[in-house]
Amino acid sequence: MNWITDVVRPKIQGIWQKKDTPENLWITCPETGEMVFHRDVEANHFVIPTSNYHLRMTGTQRLKHLFAGEDYEEIAVADVPHDPLRFRDQRRYSDRLRDARTATGRNDAVTVAYGTLDGIDITACVQDFSFMGGSLGMAAGEAIVAAFETAAERRTPMVLFAGSGGARMQEGILSLMQMPRTTVGLQKLKRAGLPYIVVLTNPTTGGVTASYAMLGDVHIAEPGALVGFAGPRVIEQTIREKLPEGFQRSEYLLEHGMLDMVVHRHQLPETIARLCRLFLNRPPQVTGAAGDGDDETGIDAPIEAQTEQPPEAVNENEQRPLAAEFTKTDPIETTPPDRAPAEPMRPVPTPAPGFFPSPAKA
Repeated sequence: MNWITDVVRPKIQGIWQKKDTPENLWITCPETGEMVFHRDVEANHFVIPTSNYHLRMTGTQRLKHLFAGEDYEEIAVADVPHDPLRFRDQRRYSDRLRDARTATGRNDAVTVAYGTLDGIDITACVQDFSFMGGSLGMAAGEAIVAAFETAAERRTPMVLFAGSGGARMQEGILSLMQMPRTTVGLQKLKRAGLPYIVVLTNPTTGGVTASYAMLGDVHIAEPGALVGFAGPRVIEQTIREKLPEGFQRSEYLLEHGMLDMVVHRHQLPETIARLCRLFLNRPPQVTGAAGDGDDETGIDAPIEAQTEQPPEAVNENEQRPLAAEFTKTDPIETTPPDRAPAEPMRPVPTPAPGFFPSPAKA
């Protein structure tokens, strides 16, 4: 063994060789092109700190953010045929499925979980865009139906994070059938009188938008999310007109009445918890101590809130209040109080025959 060749020379060469740098250390903002360190983005819940651009999150990351890092239970979903049509284009559908499962560690695009948010038990359903674009297939449809059934059985609100390119073309008509199937599953939750909150992420398009993603009691969207059926490029090519700026983005849809609110990702858990308490008619939790003035509103908690009261009995069979009950108002008085009501209009008399002259004949 030549120690100069085997020991000395490799050490000398190692001094001049460049070390490989991982490619995922820096993340480029799609909006501004700014390079941001990946740990800073992860600590900010995948929101670019300077531009507030919302990057996509995986299903696991979304659930951890929603439940604030607390433990949650993943709901098992029944198995379905993986490749019922034996579809093949440039590659076999079964090969695409295998690669997606290897890359994401998930069986399909939808994850269902049960956990606690601000003291309220909820059922959450997340579509992962990194799994074949979050497309809706038989397995995803089965998971969404399982989420509705779990929420109805456990009497919890249902929160859905939608993020998909639409139906999965490799499953043909079987994927399209998931649109009415998930809608029927939603009816179980409606009959149970439980709230259904939808959070639309970037992007939410195709058959997902045309079915369960737009059937919620409240529709929330993240800033800048693309929401629609067909994409803006397809619409422009079809109508051959220039679309308005920001078309199909969440802010544009909020302005035109298709959404209820646009909420920053940092405020999503708090907003969802507040909506669940409103629908379930539960009082908010008091976080400040008596007289310290450090509760959520910055105001001292009232005396009634400081005293611990025994919980009231809840009738599980009682239907939750409907929106119409909150919008009941007294009839508007159209006549000023200082003015007497006007007399009813008298009918116009019908003119006698021959009152109007006949048109002259040519």
